[in-house]
Amino acid sequence: MDTYQKKIVTALIIATFLAAIEVTVISTAMPVIARDLGGLDLISWVFAIYLLTYAVMTPIFGKLADLFGRKKIFITGAALFLTGSALCGLSQSMEQLIMFRAVQGVGAGALMPMTFTIVGDVFTYEKRAKAQAVIGSIWGIAGIFGPLAGGFFVDFLTWHWIFYINIPFGLLAMYLIGKNLEEKIEKRKRSIDYGGAVTFIIGTGALLYALLSGGNDIAWNDEAMFYLFGTAFVFLSLFVVIQLNAPDPMIPFRLFKNRYLLIANICGLLMGGILIGLTAYLPLWVQGVLLLAATSSGLTLIPMSLGWPLGAYLSGQFIVRLGTKSISLAGVSLIALGTLALTFITSGTPNVLLIIIMFFVGLGFGLAMTVFTVIVQSSVTWDNRGTAASTNAFLRTLGQTLGITVLGAILNQHIGGQTNNGTHVEPDILAAGLQSVFMILFILALLCVIITSLLPQKQPEFAEKSASKEAL
Repeated sequence: MDTYQKKIVTALIIATFLAAIEVTVISTAMPVIARDLGGLDLISWVFAIYLLTYAVMTPIFGKLADLFGRKKIFITGAALFLTGSALCGLSQSMEQLIMFRAVQGVGAGALMPMTFTIVGDVFTYEKRAKAQAVIGSIWGIAGIFGPLAGGFFVDFLTWHWIFYINIPFGLLAMYLIGKNLEEKIEKRKRSIDYGGAVTFIIGTGALLYALLSGGNDIAWNDEAMFYLFGTAFVFLSLFVVIQLNAPDPMIPFRLFKNRYLLIANICGLLMGGILIGLTAYLPLWVQGVLLLAATSSGLTLIPMSLGWPLGAYLSGQFIVRLGTKSISLAGVSLIALGTLALTFITSGTPNVLLIIIMFFVGLGFGLAMTVFTVIVQSSVTWDNRGTAASTNAFLRTLGQTLGITVLGAILNQHIGGQTNNGTHVEPDILAAGLQSVFMILFILALLCVIITSLLPQKQPEFAEKSASKEAL
């Protein structure tokens, strides 16, 4: 890495850490925040609204980056994220906090895809995986550091600091990118797909709102649910029509003719569902079936945060020698084996075995996710890279949303009506429900293995080109 690349990577590491730690750090502080602000029943929306705005805005910012450049979109996203953080820290009610978290999510919708895109711009193919491995390892660090930092701020300072601490680091990232990132935007008439943007926001927003609310805030058979799904269907249909006819569409469907992108995107969608399923329901097994403390459930997930950066590092070291197909196939195979092992666990399974399983699952995610990101970066030219990266990021987030919805519905089929005053489920009933959840996770992982096996043996078309030279 030369000096220029080191400065860029430093900025991207900071931005990634801010976005990655946001969910984990707030999870520890939420009970105190809810007690301070009131509105305990609104806790889920503090997380959901961030996911909703992040998912909807990701493809839009990706397209804007291809039109106006990565630097402007990165700085805009960081500014929105930091503004949202500052406002969250000033919140006087849960309603205000939810609204300001939406602003944070909009900013994150620019930060994360720009991180992936800029790596593809600045590094040649041989170095992309290594750079991505360094940045990807930050997710593992955030997974460990976030809960500890949240607990520290709550216990020794105040919950407001979990939002304020973002500001100096975010400003540093903005400065480094603004001062150092070199890009030359082609002088051409820009055709902005306003119709696509509006229909996409309304259609996707309605769909995700329905999925996040269904069975909780709104019954599945409620009239409002039919209106939401109807709105989603109408506007997403309009979106598809607009994309097929727009001269410069927000999401060029022609990109999906690229076999590499198609496979990476489908696997991203499936792996998003697997990831949210593991992080949401394995702690429930530890606490509700094994009857261990919450600390033990946290320790069960930490090995995944350790295995992930190790897998990312290994993929960066061997991607040129072994190729994208071999490494990604090894990664999804580890995930499949890990989820298969979870289908055999019982109430007598020691927690240490779960810890070992989660380490190898994390290793698999590190191998596969890193390679799929590099595939997306290396399968298109510079002027489509922002769109390709943001579409992939959106599908991962959509996979998490769909995953938590479907898996929650499956679990509720087992435990519905079996709760004691809505607070307790018998361990054997809960175990049966979670076994069904783990089986679905295994099926998703097995689909990933099958789809990944369809990757071509040769490297992506633009792998050998330095995107920074394309842009300059």
